Amino acid sequence: MNRTTPRIRAVARHLILLEGKREQAASSEYPVTDRMRPQLMRLMGNGGVRALLSRALVLATIETTWLSNASVNSDGDLEGLEDVGAAMDPEVFLEGRVVLLAQLLALLVTFIGPTLTSGLLDEIWPHIAPEDRDFGMEQ
Repeated sequence: MNRTTPRIRAVARHLILLEGKREQAASSEYPVTDRMRPQLMRLMGNGGVRALLSRALVLATIETTWLSNASVNSDGDLEGLEDVGAAMDPEVFLEGRVVLLAQLLALLVTFIGPTLTSGLLDEIWPHIAPEDRDFGMEQ
């Protein structure tokens, strides 16, 4: 089931574009989830992070089939995105990454609610205005 909304996708796109501008982004396959990992680990442990990312990947693959080339390793890292992205139109690659992150955010909103999910994003990106991490749901 697709629980992403246009607002969740907008938040996901904003985070991806923001992280794409950071210098360290070039050293990571998926810098947004790398930045989220410490807070997610604190919340649900390594197994929970792996399960959450794996589920988000499965859901995203339904909509964006090329994501089937990606996987989640035992450390909870996403692998395979850069390999496939190198041969792909940048806009198509960006959209697939947005779909994946939107699924991850939608799962978090489902499990812990929009208020806690927004708070988690605030811990990671405190300079982002609250309206830029609003999921468009009652909080």
